[in-house]
Amino acid sequence: MIFAHDTEMSLLAAVALVNSAEPPETLTTVAELDDFFEQYEYTGRHDRTVAELVHVRALRPRLRALLTADRDMAAGLVNDMLAEFRAVPRLVRHDRADWHVHAVADDAPWATRIVVETAMAMIDVIREGESSRLGVCADDDCAGLVLDLSRNRSRRFCSVACTNRNAAAAYRARRRA
Repeated sequence: MIFAHDTEMSLLAAVALVNSAEPPETLTTVAELDDFFEQYEYTGRHDRTVAELVHVRALRPRLRALLTADRDMAAGLVNDMLAEFRAVPRLVRHDRADWHVHAVADDAPWATRIVVETAMAMIDVIREGESSRLGVCADDDCAGLVLDLSRNRSRRFCSVACTNRNAAAAYRARRRA
């Protein structure tokens, strides 16, 4: 594990949220939002409303800007996000999770918690000099984000679909040659 579990989950969630804007667009219903909440192990307030869905989806451009920024720019964006929401880090333990950091109240709107938790995760990425683990999909027809948590930093595509499409194209090119 490169980062602490909560950091990895926040980064995975942020990348998935940003990529939900890529065709075919996902995270379009409250039911999908509920699944997202569970899949990425969020806790705290979750209103399960269309308004919450709209607010969470509206975060995608902002998170994309953060996750694709160079290290110095990302540091400034993180500081701005944490200041905007008056983040105050504290150690918490709940459910199956051992001690980890929360920096905003559990009853804050979920969209606020997503921004703050992503910013907190990016602190670890920036401090460890691991910004290269975040990038844009190597598929020429895709703008999805990639979070590479592999040991050998070999992940290039955002999804299995992009990986398979490029592998098939490479195979066809080799066959033609």
